[in-house]
Amino acid sequence: MVDDLIHDRNAGIERLLEIMRRLRDPETGCPWDIEQNFDTIAPYTIEEAYEVADAIQRNDWQELEGELGDLLLQTVYHTAMGEEAGHFTFETVVRAISDKMVARHPHVFGDASRDKSADQQTADWEAIKASERAGKAQQGTLDGVAIGLPALLRAFKLQKRAARVGFDWPSTREVLDKITEEAAELVEAKDRLSQQEVEEEFGDLLFVMANLGRHLGLDPEAALRAANAKFTRRFEGVEALLAERGKTPVQSDLQEMDALWDAVKASERQKM
Repeated sequence: MVDDLIHDRNAGIERLLEIMRRLRDPETGCPWDIEQNFDTIAPYTIEEAYEVADAIQRNDWQELEGELGDLLLQTVYHTAMGEEAGHFTFETVVRAISDKMVARHPHVFGDASRDKSADQQTADWEAIKASERAGKAQQGTLDGVAIGLPALLRAFKLQKRAARVGFDWPSTREVLDKITEEAAELVEAKDRLSQQEVEEEFGDLLFVMANLGRHLGLDPEAALRAANAKFTRRFEGVEALLAERGKTPVQSDLQEMDALWDAVKASERQKM
């Protein structure tokens, strides 16, 4: 019985697939779920991926378990809609990713040697991906870098892809020089150019900053995420100290909050 499957807590992925089918049933399903399509669900998929990353960063394993379930639901949601439209099914999606993992790991599942450095394995991985793109008629160097990625992450990937064919500064020094140049152009643009032109100069500066992260061996998205977390933690510390004084940030001023910010920083250093 279908209802038995839905209420069987040990039924695994088949239970979840059936739940989604019932939610999307045109006659008996959930009105909200029935109305959704790929475009409307995509933002939730991105949001759930970030919530997985957030739980990992906080080392909250119980929360991570739930967030991974939410992210899995997104895959099930998209595959259900794909099946309804005749594009693909959950089974073909699983087969495709399984085939891809086997093909991209010949040193594990094939006859290739495992006696390679991490750098060589990375180079082999990229060569296999390039071959896959060629099979999809993606001949351009930048083909396949998803447009829907967060802008900072996409900048990082575009620059990394261009660097593979030699379009890259030879050292960090040149990147730092470019940052100085772009920052000066932004200052100049601020006073004499239109808002659109100022935005363009600001974008150029952010783009080069992402490239600096790559040259330093850093993930700019992760670095900015950590900076956001640090700012949040320290500002909440300022709010806590103000509360001890019977104040809120609105009732304070920059001078007082700046002094409390320094106090929070000093406290953090003492705990390290």
